[in-house]
Amino acid sequence: MSSAPVRIGTRSSELALVQARQVAALLATFNVDSELVPYSTKGDRILDKPLSAIGDKGLFTAELEADLLAGRIDCAVHSLKDLPTADPNGLIIAALLEREDPRDALVTRAGVPGASLQDLPEGARVGTSSLRRRAQLRALRPDLDIVDLRGNVGTRLRKLDEGQLDAALLAAAGLRRLGLVDRITALLDAPDWLSAPGQGAIAVQARAHDAAMLDVLRRLDHAETRTAVSAERALLAHLEGGCQVPIGAAAFVEEEYGLMLHALIADLDGESVLRGGIPVDAANPSESGRELARQMLAAGGAGILAQVRSGTSSDVSRTDVSLP
Repeated sequence: MSSAPVRIGTRSSELALVQARQVAALLATFNVDSELVPYSTKGDRILDKPLSAIGDKGLFTAELEADLLAGRIDCAVHSLKDLPTADPNGLIIAALLEREDPRDALVTRAGVPGASLQDLPEGARVGTSSLRRRAQLRALRPDLDIVDLRGNVGTRLRKLDEGQLDAALLAAAGLRRLGLVDRITALLDAPDWLSAPGQGAIAVQARAHDAAMLDVLRRLDHAETRTAVSAERALLAHLEGGCQVPIGAAAFVEEEYGLMLHALIADLDGESVLRGGIPVDAANPSESGRELARQMLAAGGAGILAQVRSGTSSDVSRTDVSLP
């Protein structure tokens, strides 16, 4: 590699910069100097609409990927859950850092009683920008008033503290990375509550033919994280999911089965919810993800997804795909 600092592309939010600095610190352990190049993405700029209403591909990544392909930056750091499942031509995920807590967190306003979703007062106003979270909330607590909540972590917490909301759902990983673990009221555990595929993982993207950069970045790759998220993202890809479809997935170790992949497909109102699980083949985690997707599509998931995409109601009831 040249002696010039590695140019790391990152979104300009506080959380994104924290994540990019984590990559920079790891590179420094290999005596590789770097500098951050911040970006404002389409998803950052449009805050007056739900994510599902402004598009499905690359809302938080497209600007960085374009400059990476053009050679204006040397790598790009992303929250893995923001990356579309298909790599753009010429780019690959060169490294996945060790995953932070992948769970969703419930955060409540001071004075709101209850230490869990089940304990929230009837009719409480809960903020989230995720259709996946919205569907699971409606399935568990149809009485809640669910409102759209956009903006960075600080903005969301401010709206909560100002009394605009009673509670909010955020990624635990982001709160932990920002030193805000004390704001977490409760952690929502899998498999009862499923987070976004890839949540909690930091991805470092590079040009597929930049051998010198790839050689450095691959030293940062965490094998266990890659195995788990490969299963999750393969399921998402086979289901053709994104921010416009309520799909959850989490791969984690269970005592009886080893590494298990659990997934959920729901309609927008949480009235039709399909769950499934499968042991993950560590030698081919992506195929495990695709196999669970096939099982769930055959068990009624195809009908739910078709109804969600058409904007009509599904006639598939809450049901589970049995574990193998």
